[in-house]
Amino acid sequence: MASELCIAVVGATGAAGQTTLRILEERKFPVRELRAFASERSVGKTVTFRGEPITIRRIEPTAFKGVEIAFCSAGSAQSKEYAPMIVKAGATVIDKSNAFRMDPDVPLVIPEINAHAARRHRGILACPNCTTIVTVMPLKPLHDAGRLTRVIATSFQAVSGAGVNGIAELREQTLAWARGEAMVARHFPHQIAFNLVPAIDRFGPDGYTAEEMKLVNETRKILETPGLPVAPTTVRVPVFTSHSISITAETETKITVGRARDLFARFPGLKLWDDPAQHRYPMPIAVEGQDDCFVGRIREDLSSPNGLSFWVVGDQLRKGAATNAVQIAELLLHS
Repeated sequence: MASELCIAVVGATGAAGQTTLRILEERKFPVRELRAFASERSVGKTVTFRGEPITIRRIEPTAFKGVEIAFCSAGSAQSKEYAPMIVKAGATVIDKSNAFRMDPDVPLVIPEINAHAARRHRGILACPNCTTIVTVMPLKPLHDAGRLTRVIATSFQAVSGAGVNGIAELREQTLAWARGEAMVARHFPHQIAFNLVPAIDRFGPDGYTAEEMKLVNETRKILETPGLPVAPTTVRVPVFTSHSISITAETETKITVGRARDLFARFPGLKLWDDPAQHRYPMPIAVEGQDDCFVGRIREDLSSPNGLSFWVVGDQLRKGAATNAVQIAELLLHS
């Protein structure tokens, strides 16, 4: 690819799109021209990139002529409609929605884990679900060292995972509580301020939600372990940014706590933050704005001789979405 590229960001006004613009700047991605796209109601408005206003364009085939890489931060329905059109116009699409993740012809990529998968793309590459990314980052070194045999994962997911509407709802409800007013649930099925909602996305007939099944299926695809048992629970929590996951992982070969700490500390994209005696463990408020995932509370599983339990936190707008997407684009630069 050329040293400087024409880049498109679809969904540029949303939380993930805005973070993508910021990450492109921070990582000094070689952008010659940036084109911004969003919904019809946003056409003509502006977003800021490198201190300059960029006018939102209408999504149409001619608008993508000359684009080399397009980041799609829209919903699944929009990605299914737009991504093939953008590829036909000549661009490579890095999609952050659920539209193509389980397509066998589309690589599902976390660059620290399966960069090799990106080489077989046919115009579209998919970013995993934000919760999956944060979960799999510490699972990979354990899998390489001891072969995973079972994973139990309970996620505590920030409202920004639901986009700008989720952020607004938590803020509005918190302010309403402070004023002594009624808290109204509009975006989430229940009040989210001062509450936990153990249901993200629709339920299937087996009692698991679509969000939970994303964690199961995407983890298996990324780690290339189609039969790996994964037991998921996803919970929406009143936190603005950063997802937290409580994980218990069992391996064929026993991995001690000390060995796990060493594996985590050496793995790119992970930071070891594990000194409970000094109240040192990952928390959303400390991890927000970071590109690495932070892991701590590492201990032996009391119920399994080959099990480890630990806690991992990652900023789902950055590593869980925008940073991972830009890292994929960086892979393409060197392909």
